[in-house]
Parts: sequence; structure tokens; C-alpha cells
Amino acid sequence: MSAAPPPPASPGAPPGGGRSGALERPPPGEVSAKPTKGAEVHDAPSFQAATGASDGQMADLERFRAMLEDWNGRMNLVGPSAMAEFWSRHVLDSAQLLALAPDALTWADLGAGAGFPGVVLAIRLKGRPGAQVHLVESLTKRCRFLQAVADELCLPVQVHNARAEDLPLTVDIVTARACAPLPRLLEFAWPSLRKGGTALFLKGQDVEAELAEATKSWYFEAELLPSRSGPSGRIVKLRRLRRGRR
Repeated sequence: MSAAPPPPASPGAPPGGGRSGALERPPPGEVSAKPTKGAEVHDAPSFQAATGASDGQMADLERFRAMLEDWNGRMNLVGPSAMAEFWSRHVLDSAQLLALAPDALTWADLGAGAGFPGVVLAIRLKGRPGAQVHLVESLTKRCRFLQAVADELCLPVQVHNARAEDLPLTVDIVTARACAPLPRLLEFAWPSLRKGGTALFLKGQDVEAELAEATKSWYFEAELLPSRSGPSGRIVKLRRLRRGRR
């Protein structure tokens, strides 16, 4: 039997408070940690120093960067600022997820796009027995790029040219970055989360409004965690997802 949903937060109550225990859905805006300033990462050496990435992982990340720059000139995979912020924002944003689920071996990246966070996660997981990253992307041209990177770097990756809502996967962690607002993203993730999986979604400064909107249709336990890649970033850790209003 599931626990009764919590009472609504008192009007004017501040976010946070460090509430513990399982919640069917948190009061909108409840957080488990305050955002912090972005890590001092601006290039490959500072990324390696900040994350402890091995020399082999750095070589793979450098090759990924070179392939992204090359393919981007032909098919516009990422925006114009992405290459300038490759280490400080995109790679760091992706790599930080492993610290939140260090024992997780199987991941699904929904709306994988140009490979953030999925390719970065696969590079960091490469060589670990049982590791597998599912890259789910509906656009064929992006899948061609993702498969080329996976083949070039011999990554533990399976590329799915499919819509996430049509592809139930059994994984430890479901993740997504810049894919969709949370209410819509939960629809995408539902087939892979309905059996009790955990989600780690990379979000921006509007995440509290997205959480409030999502609670109109879903029950879940959620935490908001600070992002290392910038003061406005958040990571939504979400579990026990099920459909239904309070």
C-alpha cells in the first residue's frame, strides 16, 4: 500500500528544509540542496583535475570533441556556443551524474541529441563489466553521428532510432538533458521508469515551475540537487513515479 501524499506546504514557507523519507510528490519548490557556483573548469586539464578522469578517458573525450566539431559543420548538431563551452558546461554537466549513481551500470539517455550526457557517460563507464548506455534519439541524422562516435571509440553504447515513449528499457538510471519540460519528459520516461527505476534529469532555473506543473498529473519522490556546471543548473533525482493526481 502506498503512503498517503503529504499535505501541501504552508503558504509562504521557504523551499528546502531537508525533509527526509519517501514522498509521493514533494511540495513544489522543495529542494535538498542549494545551488552552488560552477566548478572552475574551462579546458581539458581543468576538467581532468576536477573529475579525476583517466588519460584514456580524456583521449576519448578529445576525440568526441573533434568528431562533434567536424560533424557539426555539416549537420548543425549543437548551437554556435557549444564548442566554446564543451568542457566547462557540456562535458562537466554530463559527467557529474556518475557521482550521484556510482554503482549504476545501465543508463538510458532520452533525446540523446549530440551525446550529452549519454556519450560522456559511456566514455566514463567504458571498461566496467556490465556497463551499457542506451542512446534514444528520434532524428536519424543524430543517430548516425552517435553511432559513428560509439564505433570510433568502442563505447558500451546501443543507439535506438526511436521515440522514447515507445521504447521501454530496463535500466538503472534514466537521464535526459535539454529534452523537454518535465511534464512531457515524464511521459517519455514512463515506459522505462514504471518498474521502479530512478531518473536523473539535468534542468535549468525554471525547474521548480516544471515540478509544480508535473505534480498535476504525477506522483513521485523528487530531490533537487545543485549542478557543478553553473549556479542556475539543477539535477532532478526522481523515483517512485506513477500516474495520478493527489
